[in-house]
Amino acid sequence: MSQLIDSNPPLGLDSEQDREYLPARMLNEFVYCPRLFYLEHVDGLFVHNNDTIEGVSKHRRVDQKTDELPSADAATQDFEKIHARSVTLSSDHFGIIAKMDLIEVQGNQATPVDYKRGSPRKLPDGSLDAWDPERVQVCAQAIVLRENNYQCTEAVIFFWETRQRVRIPITDELIEQTRLAIQQANSLSSQLVAPAPLVDSPKCPRCSLVSICLPDETSRCTRYDSTEPEGLRQPLLFEVGLPREVQIDQTDEQEQKPIRQLVTVRDEAKPVYLNTQGMSVGVSGQVLTIKEKDKKIQEIRLKDVSQLNLFGAVQVSTQAIQILLQEDIPLAYFSFGGWFQGMTQAVGLRNILWRREQFRKADQPRFCLSLAKELVIGKIRNQRTMIQRNHIEPPMEVLDFLKSLMIEAKRVHSIGSLLGVEGVAARTYFSAFSGLIKDNATKKMSVASDEDVVALATSPEGTDAFRFDFEKRNRRPPRDPINALLSLGYGVLAKDLTVMCATVGLDPYLGFYHQPRFGRPSLALDMMEPFRPLIVDSAVISAINQRMVTLDDFISAGDAVALTAKGRKSFYLAYEQRMDQLVTHPMFGYRVSYRRLIEIQVRLLARLLTGEITRYPVFVTR
Repeated sequence: MSQLIDSNPPLGLDSEQDREYLPARMLNEFVYCPRLFYLEHVDGLFVHNNDTIEGVSKHRRVDQKTDELPSADAATQDFEKIHARSVTLSSDHFGIIAKMDLIEVQGNQATPVDYKRGSPRKLPDGSLDAWDPERVQVCAQAIVLRENNYQCTEAVIFFWETRQRVRIPITDELIEQTRLAIQQANSLSSQLVAPAPLVDSPKCPRCSLVSICLPDETSRCTRYDSTEPEGLRQPLLFEVGLPREVQIDQTDEQEQKPIRQLVTVRDEAKPVYLNTQGMSVGVSGQVLTIKEKDKKIQEIRLKDVSQLNLFGAVQVSTQAIQILLQEDIPLAYFSFGGWFQGMTQAVGLRNILWRREQFRKADQPRFCLSLAKELVIGKIRNQRTMIQRNHIEPPMEVLDFLKSLMIEAKRVHSIGSLLGVEGVAARTYFSAFSGLIKDNATKKMSVASDEDVVALATSPEGTDAFRFDFEKRNRRPPRDPINALLSLGYGVLAKDLTVMCATVGLDPYLGFYHQPRFGRPSLALDMMEPFRPLIVDSAVISAINQRMVTLDDFISAGDAVALTAKGRKSFYLAYEQRMDQLVTHPMFGYRVSYRRLIEIQVRLLARLLTGEITRYPVFVTR
């Protein structure tokens, strides 16, 4: 019997046994698109789309069982045609491994049969052939069979779409093409940086990894890097009227061809928030079941859930946790009052090469300062835009001072000085924040109920005259309703960025601007900076001005102010509405939701860390 190779060998093998074999199917990806090969094989990334799901469905019959293939010597004695399904063999000489859908054996002649969901290639003379990626894949299978002492002169590809069998002769030219592909793929596997994306390729729109690859976005950033003068930074950052040293020439950017929108506008799956104390979460099949006092109140399909957020005393069963891990759905935990405490997530941070570069860059003061400047300047710019757009009478002295602080942030020479500039900008911005609120009617705050007082961890001490007014930012605890909303919103946004950083493969706890501290997701806080005003502050303003949150939704206890359970539920709705709102990316020109946008920005940061792009395009809005 020929030896079957376990594609997942146990740990602890010696160096020879622990050799990494290149899967034949990865050669298909390499010939089709080297970048796709790198993302799947090196970075370990994979996302299903309609095409891949259909392909999996077509393979179910083939993959139902694994047959043993008779040895070449035994097969020679038997001229009856044998069909062996789902057979895995390897080639030590070429360092490849192949899981073959079907092998037809008659005597010593073996023919691999590979199933493909598409249609064959039609040559000018009308004959049928396969595409190069498929030809190389089945040639690799033939090479493996030959090394296991079988004769193999041809392979067969069965195309489901047309139900046609196409025979592929195993010629010397095809073997040489395959050998070269193996050599180049192995060489590419050892590189830190992924190969450049395809340019305006028709292959990209239907690729399952297009939202991770970001081909046109990466190309745009790369072209920008190579054309802009050395001293300049992000495009579309500053307005006309600033000193030349901090202006960006937008002429080339505006004249560039608009990039294709290949990423989806928004995800169909949405976050789920549970903050009623005593709720429990279980699972039945592919459905989450939510109960309150042992009574089922809601069922949610797993495919509709992007993350599950639990606030306070909400229980979740082990079975539910396990299926959330299987489906790669993060489970986030908050205190009753909204403090982000941590999360349960499937085995993440698998891309050690990215994290190694992240740690290296974090030890480079020049890199940290450069990136931190971009983030802070982007934040101040977005704060200024918020006042321009939403203030009843935008104060020119505040707008002018914020503009000068953008210039000052560009000139600082240390993280400490930058923190000082950011602090001054925050105080200036929040000094005008009350002008963004349209409802300042005097009202009484509610007294904390037995359930709501848990959020404050103190006893209620009566009521105070209260307005939706704002003097300055305060926290821990927030001492007025607007600060309570801001603190809750920043906690939820920190959770979203923590989840996204971990999902992409970066360590959310090692930042470049926010210094490492035990338990603090510094990288998530870095990435939050430009989005604080655009997402959280905007959600707070909308929640108040649209009366989604009213003064009845707050409780006071001593100096602390918090939201009731009803108030938190209303704010989560306002927050998710903002995250689902479409916005135009100033550099790429297409519209996506804010939730999709933060994913794009984190993936671009990963490109920066690996050197694929050299400048990070911080998101700013006009």
